[in-house]
Amino acid sequence: MASLPLTPRAAGFRMPPEWAPHSATIMLWPSRRSLWEDRYDTARDEYAKVAAAIAAFEPVFMVCEPDAVADVRRRCPSTVTPLPFGADDSWARDCGPTFVTDDAGELAVVKFGFNAWGNRFHPYDQDALVPERIAAHFGVPLFSAPMVLEGGSFFVDGEGTMITTEQCLRNPNRNRHLGTEDIERMVGDYLGIDRVIWLPYGHSLDTGPTGTDGHIDGVAQYVAPGRVLLEVPESEDSTEFARARANLAALRGALDARGRSIEVERFDPPLDAEVSYANHYLVNGAVIVPVDGGDGVERSLGRLREIYPGREVVGVRADTIATGGGGPHCITQQIPAGLAL
Repeated sequence: MASLPLTPRAAGFRMPPEWAPHSATIMLWPSRRSLWEDRYDTARDEYAKVAAAIAAFEPVFMVCEPDAVADVRRRCPSTVTPLPFGADDSWARDCGPTFVTDDAGELAVVKFGFNAWGNRFHPYDQDALVPERIAAHFGVPLFSAPMVLEGGSFFVDGEGTMITTEQCLRNPNRNRHLGTEDIERMVGDYLGIDRVIWLPYGHSLDTGPTGTDGHIDGVAQYVAPGRVLLEVPESEDSTEFARARANLAALRGALDARGRSIEVERFDPPLDAEVSYANHYLVNGAVIVPVDGGDGVERSLGRLREIYPGREVVGVRADTIATGGGGPHCITQQIPAGLAL
């Protein structure tokens, strides 16, 4: 599928929000045993359980190595369709396609640059090809953006606003040649963004040799236009106590592209949580939430039911996925409504 010469915005496209209706979800099957070591089999089981939870609400397409098709079919329900063209890793949110739509409901794919979170993991050449392979598979146009951008580093409201973190997008290991105004201009051109709200931080532990430099999907989620869920731990013993309050101040001081103040839904995560409850994924009619074996699961799920009263809140055990650095949001990417499957 050839890249288009215009930018998506010039061609009338923009990225819809995650809560907008989906045609399906894309995932990538775990293929890098070295990442999971002795938990590799458990990781595949947890990916399969996330896929099954999503497939109860919308179709799932699972990118996998050709020799893993039988494994995908054995572990996943029949509503999960293998796509056997492979990838290096299994984080669909970050290396996968970003879908945009126009006013007629037509879809296109934006391919952002992918450098494995600042050149942390090698090889990643197959990961970098996933967007164009998805575009070719579904027969939709492809736009190629001249910047590195992972899907876990931002959220959009579909009405011109993006939220992201300075910790990630301003890190020189992504786009050393781009300043803040350059980044804002490019996300405007390729995602239809008019205003970027910059939070200072992602998660404090999201650094080092296995981190992503502060992805926002570990600490927040865009719930609806003008509403953002933000992890704000109440305990001063939390490693995120001060960082969360800096993020809270940034959100409360911001206006979105329509001039609205942001309503913040504060979420107090369990102090002993092994998963990031903010790393949940919005599907048609539901919220897929990572859970662990801790005591705070029911309280956390109850709070999410308050925040999402119109959605079914589905908890899925995902502490092994968390050891790999993510949750259900990190391992999924939505295809907006309008794609003929």
